[in-house]
Amino acid sequence: MLDGLASQGWLALHDVHWPGRPKANLDHILVGPGGVIVIDAKSWSGDVQTRNGVLRQNGYSRDREVSSVADQGAAVAALLEPQHRRLVQAWLCLVDQPDMNARSGTGVRIQGLATLRRSIQELPAVLDPAAVQVIHSYLLGLLSGETSPPLLTTKDWNAGPADLGLASGPAVALESRRSRQRMGRTTPGRNRRKRTKPSGCFGALFYFALAVFVVGLLLNAWPHTQRQPPVVPRPSPSLAQPVPSR
Repeated sequence: MLDGLASQGWLALHDVHWPGRPKANLDHILVGPGGVIVIDAKSWSGDVQTRNGVLRQNGYSRDREVSSVADQGAAVAALLEPQHRRLVQAWLCLVDQPDMNARSGTGVRIQGLATLRRSIQELPAVLDPAAVQVIHSYLLGLLSGETSPPLLTTKDWNAGPADLGLASGPAVALESRRSRQRMGRTTPGRNRRKRTKPSGCFGALFYFALAVFVVGLLLNAWPHTQRQPPVVPRPSPSLAQPVPSR
């Protein structure tokens, strides 16, 4: 059914790697006029419905599965250029609940098999055909290989695109930024204040004045450091008073 949307400009990927998780896969990715849609398919029986934004099956919360779909969308978005990341959506398709059409409290779309196609067609156009082709080809080459591509983290900030396993394309923006950093700009997260040293005539005057000030302090302090002789009390002069003769 998803492949049938090709006539409307949608290109599909099926059963590809989950970026950053070598042992996990993504069921479907659609790239088309409405953006990039990551679709996780589930086959749940019984009573399935949303209550106050919470998806429940037979009364039990399925928040873990909904969060997993959101994580899938975030992993794919992390591979794209910044201007395309906001166009990624995470959808959950319940193939045994054909009429499901809801949204979780975290923004994950929950569709049934009968409502999925129509919901995709109703999305507003945000990508032109050229962008659809480029993004689809990039994700196809990155996610359909032998190994799952790693995700860029702050720990790997200084690694090059070859070390990360990323091809050119959405990784170009990162490589451009690293190139500017190698030309003398400060690496994010390592900004440190550096003391500026005065230069030229002003610097010479500054250091001369500083030296005079320090010498003055030492000269004033020197007398106080010398050992003073003890003060010996002197006797008061005697008072002589003539005695009158008799």
